[in-house]
Amino acid sequence: MTVPDSGSRIFTAATPEAKQAMVDLLAQHGVAERFQANSGGVLRSIFWDGTIINHASEEVLASLGHVYSCIGLVADDPLSSAKATATFLQQRGFTATVVEEIEPGLPIAFVLTDAMPGTAINFRPHITQMPRPE
Repeated sequence: MTVPDSGSRIFTAATPEAKQAMVDLLAQHGVAERFQANSGGVLRSIFWDGTIINHASEEVLASLGHVYSCIGLVADDPLSSAKATATFLQQRGFTATVVEEIEPGLPIAFVLTDAMPGTAINFRPHITQMPRPE
């Protein structure tokens, strides 16, 4: 089964145990985990529909202004896309800040904006272009 990579919707659980509880709950309702992509600062369960349930370290959360959800978008050049998005939002009267290198080695750039309080926007390459999890 091939699923197009149209981005993701990311939700942060309070603890690793809470993350697993949410993974199990979604499975009970037919939303199956596809794989895990964990890094030093984030535990990730990625689902077939593009949903991601994660648990992020306090360091990662602090770097992102303690946002707990994220709209993930695919981009050939994540940093340029994040900068263009920040400009787009600023031209409409919102604050927007680009944050990069949250997880070393992962080409993901984030935009923090008051247009979506508590939610970040991130840009990353297509899943086939992402580094393989260790």
